[in-house]
Amino acid sequence: MTDLPKTFEPAAIEARWYDHWEKTGQFRPARPDAEPFTIVMPPPNVTGSLHIGHALDDTLQDILVRRARMQGKDALWVVGTDHAGIATQMVVERQLNAQQQKRTDFTRDEFVAKVWEWKAESGGQITRQLRRLGASCDWSNERFTMDEGFSKAVLHTFVELHKRGRIYRDKRLVNWDPKFQTAISDLEVETRDQPGKFWTLSYPLADGSGHIEVATTRPETMLADMAVAVHPSDERYTALIGKQIRLPITGRLIPIVADEHADPELGSGAVKITPGHDFNDFEVGRRAGIKPADMFNMLDASAHVCQTADGLVPEELLGRERFDARRRVVELLEADGALVKVEDRTIATPLGDRSGVVIEPWLTDQWYVDVKPLAERVVAATRAGEIKVVPETWSKTWFNWLEGIQPWCVSRQLWWGHRIPAWYDEFGNIFVAMSAEEAQAMAGDERPLMQDQDVLDTWFSSALWPFATLGWPEGSPLPLPGGEGGASAPEGEGVSPSSPTSPPAAPPASGRGDLARHYPNDVLISGFDILFFWDARMAMQGLEFMDEVPWRTLYLHGLVRDAQGQKMSKSKGNTVDPLVLIDKYGADALRFTMAAMESQGRDIKLDEKRVEGYRNFATKLWNAARFLQMNGVGPSTSIAAPEATKPVNRWIIGEVVETLGKLNRAFDELRFDGMADAIYHFTWGTFCDWYVELVKGGFDEETRAVAGWAFDQILVMLHPFMPFVTEELWHGMGERPYDLIVATWPEPNAASDADAKAKVESVIAFVEGVRALRSELNVPWTAALVPHVLAGEGGSALIGLIEQEGAILGRMAKIGAPVAADAPPAGSAQIVVGGATVAFPLGDAIDLDAERSRLAKAAEAAEKDRDSLAARLGNPAFAERAKPEAVAKARADHDARAAEAERLRAALARLG
Repeated sequence: MTDLPKTFEPAAIEARWYDHWEKTGQFRPARPDAEPFTIVMPPPNVTGSLHIGHALDDTLQDILVRRARMQGKDALWVVGTDHAGIATQMVVERQLNAQQQKRTDFTRDEFVAKVWEWKAESGGQITRQLRRLGASCDWSNERFTMDEGFSKAVLHTFVELHKRGRIYRDKRLVNWDPKFQTAISDLEVETRDQPGKFWTLSYPLADGSGHIEVATTRPETMLADMAVAVHPSDERYTALIGKQIRLPITGRLIPIVADEHADPELGSGAVKITPGHDFNDFEVGRRAGIKPADMFNMLDASAHVCQTADGLVPEELLGRERFDARRRVVELLEADGALVKVEDRTIATPLGDRSGVVIEPWLTDQWYVDVKPLAERVVAATRAGEIKVVPETWSKTWFNWLEGIQPWCVSRQLWWGHRIPAWYDEFGNIFVAMSAEEAQAMAGDERPLMQDQDVLDTWFSSALWPFATLGWPEGSPLPLPGGEGGASAPEGEGVSPSSPTSPPAAPPASGRGDLARHYPNDVLISGFDILFFWDARMAMQGLEFMDEVPWRTLYLHGLVRDAQGQKMSKSKGNTVDPLVLIDKYGADALRFTMAAMESQGRDIKLDEKRVEGYRNFATKLWNAARFLQMNGVGPSTSIAAPEATKPVNRWIIGEVVETLGKLNRAFDELRFDGMADAIYHFTWGTFCDWYVELVKGGFDEETRAVAGWAFDQILVMLHPFMPFVTEELWHGMGERPYDLIVATWPEPNAASDADAKAKVESVIAFVEGVRALRSELNVPWTAALVPHVLAGEGGSALIGLIEQEGAILGRMAKIGAPVAADAPPAGSAQIVVGGATVAFPLGDAIDLDAERSRLAKAAEAAEKDRDSLAARLGNPAFAERAKPEAVAKARADHDARAAEAERLRAALARLG
């Protein structure tokens, strides 16, 4: 046994133990015959740094993994990073811009080589930070979505889906980001209300018989209008259906068509139709018989005006940026008498979540996955109970999205990523294959082929994470219909071993049959914000390629918000850096905070005071260990509870058993707050505050054995939450044959002793009652109190208890020997313990009249404050106009003052 330092300092402890665990292979001990337990970490972006959301997500995962490891399972926590197509390309392009260079100054291979160089130098930041948090991942098999093995899996998936008719190329509208000049998904578009305008335009009928009015928030798109739609039942326009309109500015003739998209109750009831630049208009155009290939496009990739296929856009507008074009189009419409009115409106505006620029619906050729059949399998599997969604309240959202799913656009106009394995000949024929050689063989001759320039959406590759990280497709336990697994990687695109843009080879196979043993995974811990980005797509691809769900349980946690409940953002200046909190309070304190505040999907209001409080909890544990050391307590030699005769020792053994039961139930239900609550209250309240006090001065051989065993159980149960301080204390208490990280989860083989529990709880209740009395009535600790136990129910039993435990009660409550009494003495205060009433004469200890006066005045002041606050809260004007945080504070203050008034009145009543 080594004496522990007086002060708990977490920094050095954390660095030392993490390094030891990783170097000695403790994160995945060899257990080939053990029951598997598997979690995959949502792969953070390789460009990223640890944020508070990661701290929550990864803490919850680590808690489950560490406990499973202690249960003797073959616990695998899959770790790795995502290549993050847009984000990574942005980072490298910014570096080039700082050197007065741009991406297009280089060939594609040269640029990709620069990205690999950046990753080698800077891409490991977040994995280093995860270690600071204590994440016990299987780093020996760390993966990257662009490593050689994973890249093979991605290409194989694309080829297989194409063979199965799930992937196709189509001309459709996409969300186009003009800044990055790539398509993005609906999920990557943020819609925000912004000030804008509503322009009403007058379109003349071609025969000169009149005009029709339409309204728009994007007047520049009229350059590509192809129709005006009216509702088929709108009698105002029945006679106009089929007539032609001559557009202002372009002079283009367009028809008036009937379509139910036009709402007679909105505006004029007539709607301009620009099928190449609006999602609703695209569908109206198709219903009107306009083929996507014939729809006009008036913008280029950077959102500057370009010529439409009919050549009718005026020369002066060509090349103008879209918003400058809007200004000029409005001027031209006004000059032509076609501008009826302009109104200020708040417009729901789509913005790119990364670029922040307004997104344009843009007509272009893209690759799509027909995900409806895949989604149907996920819905069926979830309804059959193969996937359990926790909390269950998210099931409705899960089903709604899956059942209303649209084709998934998976192509992106980037250079960094998995290049689409499709080759084209000069006639537009497409050959989808694993390599250029295979594509050439499919073409059947030596005609020149060109590979598709696009890369795959990053979420396409991450959807394979639960099984591609385990060696799929080479290690697939299932035959793959439509093709053979393990085809060679494509050459000439940065995957040849001699290429300057080569990714690193995949980690060597572990030889444990990871895919067969660890798929499906046990649980996925995920933020609800990536439910559709990632979770649903993993479920679809898992069922499609593994014929089994990727995980049994999908646990969705909430967002971490600031102390006032506001969403964190850099613009608000309320973000929290978890590394700053770790530096200040230690990783254990932050981890415990995350667990204690995670309540099945509810958002977390993070207050630094909570982190500070759990640092104090770690210090409390540290000081308890030092106290035990000073009293000769060492490590336990048994997993089972020691034999005990003393009630206090039998009681603490029972409390360990009850706490373990609560903890195990909370784990079974994935109630992280319940887990933290159980171990916290037992450790701080039951063990440190009461057991240690109760046995102080009475450390015989039995008590040392029981205290050592109970403390060991605390360290084991607390380890998944606070791994560093518990490992340090595990070894600090004495020599151990193994590290705590691989210790056995508690199995005390003991039961709660009802008699011992009742007796000790009576002692505790007596001490708490006397201490409360002293505090409320200002009775000094120098005054010894004589308990007068009144005759009646429980009286004789209480006298017996006081006599038996006189030494403990004298030390902890400073009372004398008990006196049997028929009535309370004059000038006494009373408490009730186990149904028996105890009176303590106070005439020699305090000035009773002065104390009554003090309590009465304090109670009146508290009641006055309580009533004033109640009146404020009852005023509708206050509730409506005050800030939410002001209302919340007033409510908390009211409750506090009400409780204070009640306590003071109770104390006054004690004095009679």
